[in-house]
Amino acid sequence: MKRFIILFALVLGYSIQVMAQTGIEKQTTGNASLLDFPTGTTKGIILPAVEALPTSPANGTFLLDKTDQKIKMYQNGSWIDLSGAGSTAAIVPYSGTVDNGKKTIIGSRTTAADGILVLESPNKALVLPRVANPQLTVKSPYPGMMCYDTVSKSLAVFDGKLWNFWK
Repeated sequence: MKRFIILFALVLGYSIQVMAQTGIEKQTTGNASLLDFPTGTTKGIILPAVEALPTSPANGTFLLDKTDQKIKMYQNGSWIDLSGAGSTAAIVPYSGTVDNGKKTIIGSRTTAADGILVLESPNKALVLPRVANPQLTVKSPYPGMMCYDTVSKSLAVFDGKLWNFWK
């Protein structure tokens, strides 16, 4: 009987899929978020700086294109520029290991999307770090930084030279 209970618990544990929510520098997350950041931060998400655009990106892919030094988003078969030509001079050259094809997925066990960090959920979203006036409060923004400006109520992206705002 004891073996049956242990076996049942193991099978049940592997068959239940948990939809986790992750808070960065905070204890609790909002109900609608997969990845959530604290209010009042001056930190943002740093987008990957790529030398070649992905061959089969998913809609909603964001990156900093080192070729033309623009922040871009993939939407319905084309890349949309979210900034003018910025500067990648401040980007620290990557000296780590070669990409092994692995990715981190939050919200699902698998995904078809190609990316380093993939948020996959039918009913939860990414809540960007909320920063008041990032052009004034973020002292040394890194090229490719992205956040939500709580004052202008817009997406803010730093291209290495200027902050760009999207409503």
